[in-house]
Amino acid sequence: MITMKTASHLVEARRTLHSKPELSGQEQETQAFIQSFLEQRIGRQGRSVGQYGVLLDFDFGDGPSILVRVDIDALPIEEINTFDHKSTKAGVSHKCGHDGHTTIGLGLAERLHEEALSGGKVSILFQPAEEIGEGAKGVLADDSFDVSSYDHAIALHNIPGAPMHQLLYKTESFTPAVHSLIVKLQGKTSHAAEPLKGNNPSYAIADIIAFAKANEQTDEEHTDYHLLTPVHVMIGSQDYGISAGYGEIHFTIRSWTQETMEAATERLKAYINERTSEDQLGVTYEITAAFAANKNDEGVVAHIRKAGEILGLSMKEKSEPFPWGEDFGLFTQHIPGAMLGLGSGEDTPALHNPDYDYPDEITATGVALFYETVKSMINDV
Repeated sequence: MITMKTASHLVEARRTLHSKPELSGQEQETQAFIQSFLEQRIGRQGRSVGQYGVLLDFDFGDGPSILVRVDIDALPIEEINTFDHKSTKAGVSHKCGHDGHTTIGLGLAERLHEEALSGGKVSILFQPAEEIGEGAKGVLADDSFDVSSYDHAIALHNIPGAPMHQLLYKTESFTPAVHSLIVKLQGKTSHAAEPLKGNNPSYAIADIIAFAKANEQTDEEHTDYHLLTPVHVMIGSQDYGISAGYGEIHFTIRSWTQETMEAATERLKAYINERTSEDQLGVTYEITAAFAANKNDEGVVAHIRKAGEILGLSMKEKSEPFPWGEDFGLFTQHIPGAMLGLGSGEDTPALHNPDYDYPDEITATGVALFYETVKSMINDV
C-alpha cells in the first residue's frame, strides 16, 4: 500500500469537530467551521445549501461533473471516552464518524486546490441531517442545487470491523431502503371493569405485531428479504382503572430494494386496515426517517476499484449490502453513483457505540480514494 500519513492540521480539524458535535438539522457551528477552514486553507468558501450544508465547486473545464458527498451531523448519544477531544456537549457525540468524513472532504478540497485535474467539475457536498434521513432531501429541494447537472456521485463510510484502510465495494445495492412507519390507533377509553363499553386497541396491536413477525423475510440472500421490526409501542396510560382507548406502534421496515420495501409496507398496512376495521378503530399512518436504497452503479464502482488498485489498497467485494440505512441513497436514485466502505480497524468499537471514535489514520486514505476516483472518471472520456 502507498504510505499515506494524515496531515497534523487535518487531525486537529477532525478532533475539533469531534469535540463540538451538533445534531441533525442543528449544524450551524459545524457549517461555520467548514467555511472558516476552507477560507484559511484554500482562500475561498463554498455556498450554503440545504440549510446548514456547504457546496464547494471546482471547475477544471470540459468533462463530466461529479458530486462528492460527505456527511457532517452527530448523534444523540452520551460519549464515555475520556480523551482530550471528547464531546463537550452532554448527550451529543460523533458516534458514526461524520467528523472524520467531514475532514476527508476538507482534505479533498485542499488536494483539488493544489493538484488541478485535467478537466471536468467536482463539487464537494458537506451534507447535514444524514442521520435522520432528511439531509439529502433538503439539498435536493434547495433551488440553488441542480441534481441534473451531475453525471456521477460518490460517497464513503468508515467501517469498524474491517482492516484499517481496506476498500470495501459492491455493485447494485450497497445499503438498504429503510423507513419508519408510525401507526396510530384511535379507540375509546372505558372503565377497566367495563372494557366492553370502550374500544381498546391493545388486542389489535398484539395481532399486528404477530402478523409482522410471521410475514417478514429474514434471509438476507432471499430476493424478497425485508424486516418489519417493531421499535416502539405505546398503549393507554399507567392508570389501572382505565381500559386504553389509544395506542401506537412504530415499525422500522427495510429491504435491499426500494420496490420490496414499499411492497412490504403496503402489505402490512393492508392487514392493519383489515384488523382495525374489525375492532372499529381509527387508524392513521406516518412515514419518517426514510432512507432510499443505495444503488451502486457498476461503472462508478469500476472507477472506485481502479483508485484502490492505484493506491495499492487491500480490497474486498461485499456479497451482501450493509444492513443500515444511508441518506446518500436518495442521490443514487437521481444520479449514477456509488458508496464505498473504508475499513476503520478490526478492533474499533462499532458505529453508534458510546466509546466509538473515528481513527485519524484513515483520513489520508479517504482523501486519496476520492481524488483518484474522480480523476479516473474525468480521464475516462
